[in-house]
Amino acid sequence: MKRWPLYFFTLILSVVACSSIDCPIVTTVAVNYGFYDASEAQDTLDDTLSVWTQRSDGTDTLLFNKGVKQTALTLPVSYQRPEDILIFRIADTSHVVTLDTVWIKKEDIPHFESVDCAAHFFHTLTAVRSTHRGIDTITISNPSVTYDTSVEHLRIRFKARR
Repeated sequence: MKRWPLYFFTLILSVVACSSIDCPIVTTVAVNYGFYDASEAQDTLDDTLSVWTQRSDGTDTLLFNKGVKQTALTLPVSYQRPEDILIFRIADTSHVVTLDTVWIKKEDIPHFESVDCAAHFFHTLTAVRSTHRGIDTITISNPSVTYDTSVEHLRIRFKARR
């Protein structure tokens, strides 16, 4: 019985010593693309879509591979460069390949939650442009890229396809 206060005191110290900061579970910072046709209706890309980007060491890497029936796409954002360059490869059923390059300029914003949480970067999209082989236009619909996965950041309008 004499040890009961000691156990109680130890329990109280343990609870008080725990951090009250909850780090976010989902920490992916990515750009969400929506696909639309010329009339601004959501478009389903029946062709096969793959997306590449160039790494800082000069090699390329595949970000998205052979998606079919896509209406939207989510791709990660770099935090090392002020502009991301993506290659969109669209292949139709007759194996005709269309390559478009997309340039996304952005500002990187360090995001700090707590010393207990890992550091991350949020981004503000400042400009976007593309070649126009398969893509008609690309526009920024929401420039703020954060943890929120429900926000569409870029709208891609594809040219009319067969």
